[in-house]
Amino acid sequence: MKTIFRVLPWLRRYPRLAIGQLACAILGTLMVLVPPNAIKSVIDEVIGQNHPEKLLPWVLFAAAAWFGRDLMTTLRIILNNTLEQHVIFDIRSDLYRRLQILPLPWFDQKPTGDLMTTVAEDVNAMERVLIDGVEQGLIASLQIGVVGAWMFWHSPSLAVIGMLPLPFLAAGALWYTLTARGRYKEVRQATSEMNSMLHDNISGIRQIKAYGMEEPEHQRFNAFSDRLRAATLRVMRAWSFYNPSMNFIGALGTVLVLYFGGRAVLNRSITPGEFTGFLFLMPFFYEPVGRLHSLNQILQAGRAAADRVFAILEAPTEPNAASGETLHLTRGHVEFDQVRFTYSGKNATLDGVTLEAKPGQAIALVGPTGAGKSTIINLLTRFYECDGGDIRIDGQSIKNLSKPSLRGAIGYVTQESFMFNGTVRENLLIAKRDATDDELWTVLEAANATPFVRRLPEQLATQVGERGVRLSVGEKQRISIARALLKNPPILLLDEATASVDTETERLIQQALERLMVNRTTFVIAHRLSTVRHADRIYVLNLGQIVEQGTHEELLRLRGLYADLCRTSLIATEDPAS
Repeated sequence: MKTIFRVLPWLRRYPRLAIGQLACAILGTLMVLVPPNAIKSVIDEVIGQNHPEKLLPWVLFAAAAWFGRDLMTTLRIILNNTLEQHVIFDIRSDLYRRLQILPLPWFDQKPTGDLMTTVAEDVNAMERVLIDGVEQGLIASLQIGVVGAWMFWHSPSLAVIGMLPLPFLAAGALWYTLTARGRYKEVRQATSEMNSMLHDNISGIRQIKAYGMEEPEHQRFNAFSDRLRAATLRVMRAWSFYNPSMNFIGALGTVLVLYFGGRAVLNRSITPGEFTGFLFLMPFFYEPVGRLHSLNQILQAGRAAADRVFAILEAPTEPNAASGETLHLTRGHVEFDQVRFTYSGKNATLDGVTLEAKPGQAIALVGPTGAGKSTIINLLTRFYECDGGDIRIDGQSIKNLSKPSLRGAIGYVTQESFMFNGTVRENLLIAKRDATDDELWTVLEAANATPFVRRLPEQLATQVGERGVRLSVGEKQRISIARALLKNPPILLLDEATASVDTETERLIQQALERLMVNRTTFVIAHRLSTVRHADRIYVLNLGQIVEQGTHEELLRLRGLYADLCRTSLIATEDPAS
């Protein structure tokens, strides 16, 4: 019941549809009472008392009742399906909205395939609880109540006899409910794991082919699939025992009525028509009881899915995501003041980092892998929140700024420039929705991207494929730079922007970056000397601390870590000691 109460708010958004369904359910249920009364009258009056003139009216009355019941059922199904689709849309929309405002550390713990399973499949299973569970459960309960009242009205003793199996049915339902949750949770988890593995393998299909891993990965997929098969079979075995058992126990009620009702007719306690009508109505009492047992299976499956959906809907969102002051940035003065941060809560990734980027300066962050360079950028964008110290922009602590306002003032070019599965134009318009084609060609020209875009089959309208698979690394990078130019941010973050490209592509990208960096406060992470040597200030990090700072020439004269990096990691064009 807790799950149903948690999902009721979505139903409340559509009261007319819900009330219409309820009205159809009530009218349709009441129609069920007409045929047994018609049967009773035909047997006792038409046949027993020889009134042939009453036969046709009673038959037509019963036919009209069946027609009315089916008409109400048709209307109820139409209303139910309409409500169902509205609710599925709302749940998915709310779920996606929640995903958009969850903090990045939350995503670090969640496989993409797992999230896709929740949005695509778990919402459907949860919806079955919401729509089928509530609607069918209400109809079944209503029919049980109406038919049960009729039975007691016409023969209390037979009604009691007919309902003797109910305690056993209730006990069976309780057993299934208490034992099912773990089984269904295992199915949802196995489904999620298989989908996650499938998502990873499709994304990494080139690596699988390159290393000849097709057969081992097939075996690994089969292992995940077999886990799902075994979990599903455990659910089905329990259901194969539970459902027939409940049907048999329910049938015993009809058997008892047949025996004791037959004796009552022989003893002339009731008429044959009353007995026949009562016996005719017994399936209409136990049919909804059986339906409740089937709904119990749906409920248990839905509970497991709903737990996963609500784990997202109730996850803590990014702190101060939309609230806070608006950043009216005019200068781009960035300060890190004794900033501390750790990803795991144990070893510090940054330990007391203090640095400054004056308006328009280019700041280079250099250091060995794991030194904390990318973390500085992650904290400046508030993808993660620092554990201590403060970060200020133009004297304002970024903790007091709304994240949309903060991120709107920052341009970000990463090593692996992400392209959405759309056109070149759509990927550029992310930065400025109302940009004209002339503006797009202007920034493409500045990013040295015009020549290759002009060669594309449909130019700006060319589909780039999933993750930009139809473009080279250098082409994606230049489109990413054009996107940053179109955004025109006062602060620019460049994270390994010229890595993994050939010398000529690096030259084109470097020229584009130089245009992009003009009059902007820029943070550059790079392993190439050509990228960092002209920075206004270079900060050298090691083990989360700034160990050296200065210009390229000053740091070379120190003959410290930076000079060592120039000899080993950075691609130097001159002797670092000179």
